[in-house]
Amino acid sequence: MTNQTSLPDSQVRGGSPQELVLDEEELLGKKPPVGGTDERGKTVKDKSPKFKVSMRSLIKHALLILGAGVMIYPLLWMVASSFRPNDLIFREAGLVISQVDWNNYPSGWNALSEPFSKYLMNSAILVLGCILGNLVSCSMAAYAFARLDFKFKKIMFALMLMTIMLPIHVIIVPQYIMFSQIGWVNTFWPIIVPKLLATDGFFIFLMIQFIRGIPKDMDEAARIDGAGHPRIFLQIILPLMVPALATTAIFTFIWTWSDFFTSLIYLTNPSNYTVQVALNAFIDSTGESNWGALFAMSIVTLVPVFLAFLFGQKYLVKGIATTGIK
Repeated sequence: MTNQTSLPDSQVRGGSPQELVLDEEELLGKKPPVGGTDERGKTVKDKSPKFKVSMRSLIKHALLILGAGVMIYPLLWMVASSFRPNDLIFREAGLVISQVDWNNYPSGWNALSEPFSKYLMNSAILVLGCILGNLVSCSMAAYAFARLDFKFKKIMFALMLMTIMLPIHVIIVPQYIMFSQIGWVNTFWPIIVPKLLATDGFFIFLMIQFIRGIPKDMDEAARIDGAGHPRIFLQIILPLMVPALATTAIFTFIWTWSDFFTSLIYLTNPSNYTVQVALNAFIDSTGESNWGALFAMSIVTLVPVFLAFLFGQKYLVKGIATTGIK
């Protein structure tokens, strides 16, 4: 009777009477156990989900967690030390705070000749100028190398690539002499103006590879409509370069914000200090250094970098991932 009553339903469901009998047996608890054979001679398999974790996977994840802990431990220790008194900072190597000192942050904010907000503002002005300079100049230079044909193009491209391998310590002395003769020392111009002249070969090369991935058919279609190179660059190429431009902006922000050497060379007036030079002023080579205030202001300095990477991470990954695609 089971087969007779199940047959019409099988025609509706598209199954055979034998399959329905097995289904009813499963519902009644008469289905063969896992590993056994059914009426058709097939082995019954367990269809329940299994989570198989191999020993190799466990070891790999354990090593990754251990490595991440080793890398992040100094940062966590600095955060904990920013709440410790100076006499306990180097006595306690752990992350547990035995005695909390909330005065490190307000004392560090006003420890130098200027409030720390002044140095944050100086760094912000410097960063904005460098980002704007790199975005404008490097994008234009990249468009010229990727789309235009001019004399000595290959030679100039090779020279541009060579500047990537040239350390700043090689050119800092002649640059300082030149800017000193102009009268730009103790100003932000020696750091911002070179960015307006497309001196960062890394970003130029990054944008060149990105532009090469844009089909030239779009340029030709715009040229048929009467568009010249300025219009093609501004209305076609530039809007498509958003991932590369975002990558350039994020890298420029992080590198300029964290730059200590260049700011130390050109900015000797305390009112023009950036955050990196101001942090160096907390270290006293002749007396006792205020380590608690130093660590507190270091945490304040790291917050903009952390936020820039947090909100720009997807653009950073997308810009680098699509750069090499042609």
